[in-house]
Amino acid sequence: MTFAEYIWLDGSDPVQELRSKTRTVRLKTDTPKPRDFPDWSFDGTATGQADCRYSDCALTPVCVVSDPTWDDPTWDGEHYLVLCEVFNADGTKHVTNTRGDLRSILRAGAEGADAWIGFEQEYTLFRDGRPLGFPKDGLPEPQGRYYCSVGADRAYGRKIARKHAELCQKAGLMFHGLNAESLPGQWEFQIGYRGNDGEDPSLLNAADHLWLARYLLHRVAEEYGVLVSLDNKPVQGNWHGAGMHANFSTRQMREDNGLTAIHDAVELLSRYHGQHIAVYGDRLAERLTGQHETCAITEFRVGNADRGASIRIPLDVEQRGAGYFEDRRPGANADPYRVAARIAETVCMIDTGRPAQAAE
Repeated sequence: MTFAEYIWLDGSDPVQELRSKTRTVRLKTDTPKPRDFPDWSFDGTATGQADCRYSDCALTPVCVVSDPTWDDPTWDGEHYLVLCEVFNADGTKHVTNTRGDLRSILRAGAEGADAWIGFEQEYTLFRDGRPLGFPKDGLPEPQGRYYCSVGADRAYGRKIARKHAELCQKAGLMFHGLNAESLPGQWEFQIGYRGNDGEDPSLLNAADHLWLARYLLHRVAEEYGVLVSLDNKPVQGNWHGAGMHANFSTRQMREDNGLTAIHDAVELLSRYHGQHIAVYGDRLAERLTGQHETCAITEFRVGNADRGASIRIPLDVEQRGAGYFEDRRPGANADPYRVAARIAETVCMIDTGRPAQAAE
């Protein structure tokens, strides 16, 4: 018997949270797929996903990776993290199942574009109601010395960030890297394409891996008595917010002369700016102010190597003439399924009946 940690997104609003519970399973293979794990259920009344008259919600496994959190030297096999979609008891997709919404966009035509996505997830570590590195009274030194910093007086939480990276690697996630960010106690990790043969940076898989990486981050922070904040503006005032930049490409963008396809995609994105902002995170206006390496929330702007733009075309992409674009608008608490679905719907011109909505 092996342990399986079933993980799903709950009904919290406006930002869904992670839930999980553990069961034993008997597997017939050493390389199990989602279908090798049984469906399960949970009490939806306790997660904001059902009422007591019909409380059961169903869990269907959709992504499985090794669970690196078990520390049992007597066990020579694998335990597993099992990411699930939520369904109603009658088998229909639950309204909170945003992964199912992304699947629908892919089936409607986006899948043929062979789209890839990567995420740059920023987060802030809190203890006793304040970010690590903030004094009990007053404020630390202004930002400028914390980004990619080294030293006990400016890099706060490195043990957590490094332990998280180690667990993500052991789990087999597409963990790309990490760095300290502009606010004390703030860090970033990246999930997405790493150039390795056999890895799958498709929209569904990359978003699955980000949710699993978030789960492991919370688990690591538990051990240190620290809270992980994905707030878009964790500290008010003259401090950077926290984002979840999305790096997106289609096969056409990655091929020779792909820069033309990138510019065509950016033009489409400009027409639907308001609809993207609507799904790019809670309280996003507190972050997208036009300051602290952001574009104002009511403005849409594209720039080459411009971290103050809505969409950045990296310098190396411009020089190569192919690659990807970076959507810098999504906030740290955005749902990667919704972000990926919204970008794919726009760039791949999937007809869902939405009218164009230009930037205000």
